[in-house]
Amino acid sequence: MKIPIDLMAVFQEAMDVEAARSVPITVSVLLDEAAPADLVAFVRSGFASASPQARVSVNYFSDASAVFDAKSDMAVIAAGVTREVGLVARRVRDAGIPALVVTTLPQVVEQTAIEQGYPIPEGDLVAPVIEDGDVVTLAEPVVVSSDGAGEVSYDVPPIPGWQPDDPLSLEPYALTPQVAEQLSERMGEWVVACFRTKRLAFAQAFDFVRKPLSMESVRSTSMQNAGVGFVAFIPGADLPIMTLNQAKMVLQIAAAYGQPLTVERARELAAVVGGGFACRAAARQLVGVVPALGWAIKAGIGYAGTAAMGRAAIEYFEHGGSVAGIAAVVAEARDAAMQAAENTSAGRAAKGAAQELGRQAASALRAKAKDAVRTAPEKITRVAQAAASAAGQAAGASRTR
Repeated sequence: MKIPIDLMAVFQEAMDVEAARSVPITVSVLLDEAAPADLVAFVRSGFASASPQARVSVNYFSDASAVFDAKSDMAVIAAGVTREVGLVARRVRDAGIPALVVTTLPQVVEQTAIEQGYPIPEGDLVAPVIEDGDVVTLAEPVVVSSDGAGEVSYDVPPIPGWQPDDPLSLEPYALTPQVAEQLSERMGEWVVACFRTKRLAFAQAFDFVRKPLSMESVRSTSMQNAGVGFVAFIPGADLPIMTLNQAKMVLQIAAAYGQPLTVERARELAAVVGGGFACRAAARQLVGVVPALGWAIKAGIGYAGTAAMGRAAIEYFEHGGSVAGIAAVVAEARDAAMQAAENTSAGRAAKGAAQELGRQAASALRAKAKDAVRTAPEKITRVAQAAASAAGQAAGASRTR
């Protein structure tokens, strides 16, 4: 049987991603001398790179005279309580360089920058997000004492140069492993959003960019394949497009994690991804329940199968997997997702939803009200996405057994 995928397109994608991640990049790291020590260590560690394509300069500053490379692709500022942080970020931006400000004192840094007349643009200030109910570890202990006359004083070991207005302020947030992981993810998301042509090179150089870039690829490819399922009216026309998108997605994830992309591996991946008809078979079975909503169901299945494959690939590489075994992993995840669509409670829910939506659509058409038809793809996609998530977890569990 002929594989429904353009092998040359897959090979070209492999060459393109190899070229994209070898693009040289330059980063200026600016460390506020009045920043918490754990933040400085965190930023220095995050932007340490052994990639030959990355050139990183590190400089400390204590006022507006921060030194940075004018040819940098980006600058990162580890911000403490130096009042000129906003001005330093403005100088960097005025040089045409995107500036990421990382801090564990977000309210202090933001308000100080505003007061100095150099506010930091929304989105460029990255800090831990503390939700209601979170247990926060203090960076330093708070010592409570009494003078014996009923007066209570609070001794908060300060960061040099910082006198907090609130003696019980939680800032700076301590960089516990959980907080550090969250901050790394937010930094990676900023890089992915800021750079289109060089983000693979950033992922090659800096570990914290890898997962956010891979997740962005999964989201965008899943939505593309949902759209393909929605608009492809010619029977069978959607399969080659979907499989090519899936193969490209997995290649991009492998590249983000620094995996070598040889012609042999690309061919193996194309064969496994392109040779699987499970997505199409499951879509046909669900379409048979309510033919009038075939476009909605195919969109949901296209989304679910693609998302399951992408998430399985990320999980595989996150735990040290190599490109040699990725084809089998994504095939297993895809098949598990499609089996879930047929045999699990989520899959049965999808069929039930399809039947109910079919009745709603028919009623809407008779009444010339099309709201139910417009919302049908979204409801089916949500159900299929839940099935894909469960299948991806099941595939990961099966590899550990």
